Amino acid sequence: MTESRIYTAALVIIGDEILSGRTQDKNISQIALWLNIQGIRLREVRVVPDVEEAIVEAVNALRARNDYLFTTGGIGPTHDDITVDAIAAALGVDVVIHPEASEVLHKYYETRGGINEGRLRMARVPDGADLIPNKMSGAPGIRHGNIFIMAGVPHITAGMLDALTGQLEGGAPLLSHQVGCWVAESEVAKLLADTEKHHDGCQIGSYPFFREGKVGANFVVRTTDPHKLAECVDALKLGLRGNGYETVDGGI
Repeated sequence: MTESRIYTAALVIIGDEILSGRTQDKNISQIALWLNIQGIRLREVRVVPDVEEAIVEAVNALRARNDYLFTTGGIGPTHDDITVDAIAAALGVDVVIHPEASEVLHKYYETRGGINEGRLRMARVPDGADLIPNKMSGAPGIRHGNIFIMAGVPHITAGMLDALTGQLEGGAPLLSHQVGCWVAESEVAKLLADTEKHHDGCQIGSYPFFREGKVGANFVVRTTDPHKLAECVDALKLGLRGNGYETVDGGI
């Protein structure tokens, strides 16, 4: 682990069903949380349709400015699962049948009706790729350099992330602490800005809400240093109380 620099990742969510609203994406949160534990910040998310040109453009743009790129969706057995083809095009390589993936799929479907053309499609990878194990449904994920191609089904994605745990180089995990307060954020905007300014390496996010007929906000302090986190949280609480506002540790 290298603490001196920040490692970043981007995520491309692929699928017409996401853009149409038929399917609600649940992968952003679990991937972001997993990445943070690995010491990697999720910096960008883009949702694109099942269109090769759109996937190619997103992959090439995001992989160029991040340490890692993750994709979800479009690696199933049907004709509209074109993620592998699009990423191969982005990389300028051929699509090949991965022998280990083929073996895994033949074994998995041996007692499930046998292999067929559609199922064998899930053994296709951009040439030069490695596999990400999938204990949930047999069909593996794919790794090609700094690109990680995963399923769109959240529980399958979770299994692939588990298989990658500890495999990626990262920096210090991002720590956070939440403080709640019954106050309109506009009333304490200067306090928030001043507190952040005087605590180098810390960020303060403000998340307003309306409950019980009252306005309030939760303030989240983030940093990679536990000592700086504690100092900034203490200063924020002191500042809020000094302005006459009670605080709720852990948020409201």
